[in-house]
Amino acid sequence: MRSIKEIVQISENRGIDFPEAVLLMDSEATGIPADEIRSRMSSRFSDMKRSVAEARENRIPCKLVSRTGGPLREYAESGGLCGDFMLYAASVALDVATYNASMGRIVAAPTAGSCGILPGLLFAWEKFYGVGTYDSDSRITDALVSAGGIGEVIANRATLAGAEGGCQAECGAAAAMGAGALVYLCGGNSSSISNAVAITLKSLLGLVCDPVGGLVESPCIKRNGTLTAVGALSADMALAGIESIIPADEVIDAMGQVGRSMPPSLRETSLGGLAASPTAKELVKRLNLHL
Repeated sequence: MRSIKEIVQISENRGIDFPEAVLLMDSEATGIPADEIRSRMSSRFSDMKRSVAEARENRIPCKLVSRTGGPLREYAESGGLCGDFMLYAASVALDVATYNASMGRIVAAPTAGSCGILPGLLFAWEKFYGVGTYDSDSRITDALVSAGGIGEVIANRATLAGAEGGCQAECGAAAAMGAGALVYLCGGNSSSISNAVAITLKSLLGLVCDPVGGLVESPCIKRNGTLTAVGALSADMALAGIESIIPADEVIDAMGQVGRSMPPSLRETSLGGLAASPTAKELVKRLNLHL
C-alpha cells in the first residue's frame, strides 16, 4: 500500500469500512486471504495485551530513566489537567516504552522506540469505552488493521526509521497510526481517519531523533507518553469534522523530505539535540557508555 487516498477511495466506492479496505488491498498484494491476515493481527493484539500487562508490573530499572508510568497513575488518582482517558493512555505508553528499554517483550508498533503510543491509545479506549461491549477485542483488532495500513503507507512513501527520518518517522508515525485507529473505534468514516493521520503528522514534522547515550530511554520514553496526546487530540479534531487542507499522502511525503533534509547528527546518531547537551554527556561518561 502506497496511498491513504486509495484506501479511502476503495472504502467509499465499495461501501466498506477502512480496515476492510486495508485487508482487501493487502490480500490482493500478498495473495494471503483477508481472514488469515486479520487472524494474524488478532494474534498481535493478544501479544500486545500480554506485553501491556507485563509492562504495568515491570520493576526492572533502565540505565537512565526511572519508572514514569507508575507516578503518573498515582498522580491521576488525585485529578490532573488532562482527564482520565489521556492520563491513562500516557501512563500505559510510558510503561510499555520503559519495559522495552529494560529488555522486556513488546510489539513494535511500528518500531521498538515508539512501542508505547499505539497500545496507550488503544487500551485507554478499551478501558473507558470498550469495557462491557461484546465485540471489544474484535473492534480493537480492526483498529490495529487500520493502524497497520497507515503504517505501511508511511513506510512505503517515507520511512519508519529514526536513523532515516528522525523521531517524526518513529513516534510520529505511531501517533498517526493511533489517531487513525481511534477515529475508527469512535465511529469515524474513512475520510476522517485520513484527516486524523494528516493532522497528527503535520503537528510533528521535524521532530528529531536524539537518544542520550544511544539508549532508547531519554527522551524516547517520555515522547511515547506525550505523543499519545497529539494522537488523541488529532482524532478528536478529525471526528469534529476538521479537515487537513494538505492531504495525508502529501503530508507523509513532506515528512519523508524533511527527514532526508535532517543532518545525520539529528537522526539517531546521538551527536546532536538533547544527546549533545552537557548533562547528557556527563551521564554518558558516568555510565561509561561508548558511542
